Amino acid sequence: MTEIKTVGILGCGLMGSGIAQAAAQSGHKTIVREVNDALNERGKAGITKSLDKFVEKGKLAAADRDATLARLSFTTKIADLKTCDIVIEAVTEDLDTKNTMFKELDGIVGPETIFASNTSSLTIAAMAGVTKRPDKFVGLHFFNPVPLMKLVEVVRTVTTSKGTFDRAFAFARALGKEPITAKDNSGFVVNLLLVPYLLGAIRALEHGVGSVEDIDKAMVLGCGHPMGPLTLLDFVGLDTTYKIAEIMFDEYREAQYAPPPLLKRMVLSGMFGKKSGKGFYDYSSNPPTVSALGL
Repeated sequence: MTEIKTVGILGCGLMGSGIAQAAAQSGHKTIVREVNDALNERGKAGITKSLDKFVEKGKLAAADRDATLARLSFTTKIADLKTCDIVIEAVTEDLDTKNTMFKELDGIVGPETIFASNTSSLTIAAMAGVTKRPDKFVGLHFFNPVPLMKLVEVVRTVTTSKGTFDRAFAFARALGKEPITAKDNSGFVVNLLLVPYLLGAIRALEHGVGSVEDIDKAMVLGCGHPMGPLTLLDFVGLDTTYKIAEIMFDEYREAQYAPPPLLKRMVLSGMFGKKSGKGFYDYSSNPPTVSALGL
């Protein structure tokens, strides 16, 4: 089994930069590609800040931080990924956008290069089918924040070869993660179970089962969750959740995956959660207060 030494990352947003940090920190040469220099600089600054926090907390030596940053390079040219042993896509959750990049990459990288997607809701087969290497295509679904979260869902589709899957699984372990095997269905393991729970919390709020604060408090104190479902939705992003729910409902046609009307209204109003400053909670004050939702 050929060892993966050079890693390519498509996208340097929250997930892409986290995956890039994990790859470089574990000793891999890592090449990050974004569409412009400003996004690359923002991603690099985020990685540097994250590594600095590890150093401040005594979890990483300053020399190891510097070595990690030295293994990272950034580019706007997709052709610069030609030497990569694996390319992990972490761009917006849009199938056409992903497939356009994979088709272009297919003619650039070597025949043994593995393609992987960090998608959380699309099927891997929907991407593998547009390339000439469906046997070398897997899902590698990381969790946010990537440097801290141990889980990686390694997804094998109907065309993925055993050798490719084994290499990808070993690579996830080499990053210091705990990989699990997931079937190529929309949502894999975690989101298949998590999304109905989150949407159910919104429906409970719509139906007057409890207030925002009480629903969150109930799941934290009653089930031992680290945060309540409505807080978690604000952190994930209501727009992201809405898009994932639509994709999963389209796949399964089951009511539990259908986006509730309240979620749609909030997204249309620009209430995306913490990243926009307002979701189920208003983050303009510290601590955040419950948003007025007109219920």
